[in-house]
Amino acid sequence: MISKYRKEYNDNWSSALYEQFLQGVEDTYHHKTPFRIAETPFFIPELLKSRLLEACDSINEVICSPDFKNLTDKAIPDVSLVVPHEDEHTIFLQMDFGITLDEKGDPMPKLIEIQGFPSVYFFQEFISRLYRQYFHLPEELRSFFNPEMNSESYISLLREVIVGNENPAHVVMLEIEPEKQTTYIDFLCTADKLGIKVLCLTKVIKQDKNLFYEDDKGNWVPIKRIYNRVIFDELEQRKDLQLQFSFTDDLNVYWVGHPNWFYRISKYTMPLLKGKYVPNCFYVEDLQKYPDDLENYVLKPLFSFAGAGVELNVTKEMLDTLSDKANYLLQEKVSYAPVIDAPGEPVKCEIRMLMLWPQNSEKPIIVNNLVRLSKGAMIGVKYNKDKDWVGGSVGFFE
Repeated sequence: MISKYRKEYNDNWSSALYEQFLQGVEDTYHHKTPFRIAETPFFIPELLKSRLLEACDSINEVICSPDFKNLTDKAIPDVSLVVPHEDEHTIFLQMDFGITLDEKGDPMPKLIEIQGFPSVYFFQEFISRLYRQYFHLPEELRSFFNPEMNSESYISLLREVIVGNENPAHVVMLEIEPEKQTTYIDFLCTADKLGIKVLCLTKVIKQDKNLFYEDDKGNWVPIKRIYNRVIFDELEQRKDLQLQFSFTDDLNVYWVGHPNWFYRISKYTMPLLKGKYVPNCFYVEDLQKYPDDLENYVLKPLFSFAGAGVELNVTKEMLDTLSDKANYLLQEKVSYAPVIDAPGEPVKCEIRMLMLWPQNSEKPIIVNNLVRLSKGAMIGVKYNKDKDWVGGSVGFFE
């Protein structure tokens, strides 16, 4: 979108260079990512950057409000899922914005989703370095939103938040069969940068209120802090897992990213947000009258993961026959604009703003970003099969 960088990048791009870049990603951690890494980063113009920052600030006014917990008391679908020792605010916060065009043809972010759960913080730092290295990006381009931040200070802040003053041996990153997850490369980056163990939750040992894992020598190592990456939708579906503990147990651990925030800051939050950067969004059960233009809305289950159960072609009959309206929201469609000049056809873009909220901070800090590029009808793998210049990426700005 910054035309001078886009033209220079496209002119110098080659498939051979792209293959070298992908090989560099694979060679670093001896792991080939199952997701597609895009041929290009996203060059964010100043207007879009300022609008993204303004959008995050306006949304954070709700997230940071004293009554936010009261507003989201019904976000956790069942009282049996409530995890003890919830902290005062989330530690991790992400906002996904689809890039549209305003009436003047300028780039305009529109909120798609929000989550109070960790994203690929470490992989995004890694991939931004490799884009810069292989494609020789100008020094003035950066992916960190704090002008004083660089890779070292970014990792240092993540270490402060996740490990704190604890011995890294007593901190684990918890996931379901981590080596089988699509984002396993992020876990490898995390272990490399923090020196913590990536652990499958089936390997956790419980004794009274204490948790342990077994090291390579067979010793039980106490777990003091858990960097939680378990998606609860997936956990609910995995009835085959043999666990020695439950998330809802009263445990002597500190949750880095308390599990309750996975629900509190989620699709459930969307109808609480208003403003020019947020599409109209309603709890279906609260609607006395459906919008007249239902064709401009999508129907989303409140409690689902990775787009499961989303209905694109909404009708009055569909809404009338919902037996559990309390579990659905109606969200205005966002019309992504093809804003990136690329071979074949222009590319649509979604940008995820990555934030951290350290315990000593008054509000969340925007630190990095994640970009997803698409030529399909929607963002996502199934809409972009056999297409190029699509997939995961990162945004750079001056």
